[in-house]
Amino acid sequence: MEFRENTLYYGDCLEIMAGWPDECIDLIYLDPPFNSNTDYNILYGASASRRAQLLAFEDTWVWDASAVRRVEQIENALAHPAHRAIKGLRLMLDKTGMLAYLSYMAQRLAIMKRLLKPTGSLYLHCDPTASHYLKILLDEVFERNNFRNEIAWRRLLGGKSDAGQYGRSSDRLLFYSRSANFHFTPPRLKDHDEKVLDTWYNKTDERGVYASRPLTAAGPSGGDSGQPWRGIAPTGHWTVPRILQQRYEEETGVKLQGTVRERLEALAKNGFIDFSSGGLPSWRRYLEEANPPRVHDLWVDDEVKPIGRTSKERLGYPTQKPVALLERIITASSKEGDIVLDPFCGCGTTVAAAHNLGRRWLGIDISPFAIKLIVKRRFPGMRIDTLGFPVDMEGAKELARENPFDFEKWAIDCISGMMPNTSQRGDGGIDGRGTLILKPEQFSDQVVAQVKGGSYSISHLRDFLHTLERESAAFGVFITLDTLRGRRRQNAEAELAGAGSIVLGASTFPRAQLWSIEDWFTDRLPMLPALADPFTGKAIPEELQTRFL
Repeated sequence: MEFRENTLYYGDCLEIMAGWPDECIDLIYLDPPFNSNTDYNILYGASASRRAQLLAFEDTWVWDASAVRRVEQIENALAHPAHRAIKGLRLMLDKTGMLAYLSYMAQRLAIMKRLLKPTGSLYLHCDPTASHYLKILLDEVFERNNFRNEIAWRRLLGGKSDAGQYGRSSDRLLFYSRSANFHFTPPRLKDHDEKVLDTWYNKTDERGVYASRPLTAAGPSGGDSGQPWRGIAPTGHWTVPRILQQRYEEETGVKLQGTVRERLEALAKNGFIDFSSGGLPSWRRYLEEANPPRVHDLWVDDEVKPIGRTSKERLGYPTQKPVALLERIITASSKEGDIVLDPFCGCGTTVAAAHNLGRRWLGIDISPFAIKLIVKRRFPGMRIDTLGFPVDMEGAKELARENPFDFEKWAIDCISGMMPNTSQRGDGGIDGRGTLILKPEQFSDQVVAQVKGGSYSISHLRDFLHTLERESAAFGVFITLDTLRGRRRQNAEAELAGAGSIVLGASTFPRAQLWSIEDWFTDRLPMLPALADPFTGKAIPEELQTRFL
């Protein structure tokens, strides 16, 4: 798929990135999923236990034929950047879901390294479930000497903990550069810490608030700077702070020169040095001259606040991160006009932050719902290019023919509130599910759907109607590629009529109905009551209930 800036891509990032040119990206941030959308609450919920995390991990990333192929491919490719790491991890982890996940990540991280410019950087967001294994992988792919930081940031203000262990409220950011010559602007907090203000900047004169700071520094005491001055021996050695020297030269118009002790004498004679009752010299560092402290590798400051349940920023998407978190990363590791990539862009926090900061960006996600959310909520009223979606019936037919499972997921996601299954087998005749806001008395609150992208027969529809009854689902949608017409339509409608209808509020809805992708391209949606957002359980906003492409 072509490389295009300020564009959202639908599909697997592995396939999409594979066709992009070398060294085209300045910064990559990724928050790769550990689990399917329906299980995010297990992995990232505030009350999730370590055991629940690991179980959900194993349930999703299983050691199957695909995992075997991935691991064997990397182990047999001596030149693959992750070759040695995967061999070692296989000895440690054996045939497990964790190794399946790490091999999945190894394929993608190798491409990301190729895409990064020599001055570029990568931030991988994860939690402690797999951070230590991912660091082994990154050390091999990006080389150990290009590891910069492991950052812990507070993603929860509270949270429960299991018996016998500490509460977990932080995630990890693994920061790697492409080379030793990488762009980095050390971020600073916007304001001084209150404790610093109370402890240090607690004096005032006609110029403003200031702190009394010593004129000595730790280190070797040899040479002129280590000798006594005015009968006072320094602790370490004397020093003339750059800010103090600049202030002296600006106010006197005289250049401060000479040895350290000579410059101290000039400062003292002109009233730039204070002497306490004990005769110890100090200088006044004014708050207006002091930069706020630099950000270190523990992010617990209030400038990057976790997204709470009542946060205005909250979109209801699982694992949503605060915009301030991404703005800090993007500001530190890119310049205005640089290109930022998020290959698992979810609800679009990264692309929104990059856009706000004047960066170019690319976002990839395998969920049509996520792409829709970004277009409608992150960039309301703007024209945002999207690639990878079928844009007409020919494209839909090609997707159904070339990748039936992706077609199924895309078709289900076309109906806002429906979520596709993550497994192609053992789905019990159900390709997608949704939940009603209002539950009918005689049925469950479930809406089920089945997709037929290939040939259709009346027996397929009858099987689906049996599934509808088996599940006691309130509604069912049978999705075809082309709209049924003529006698086939009449026969299908006769079968559907047997399912009856349901009254909810002041409206009556058919319990089972036909719908097609052809309908989608002509702006006809199924007749369904309000469905809940799969991630929040709340009613879906009106702007997300319509087509967006």
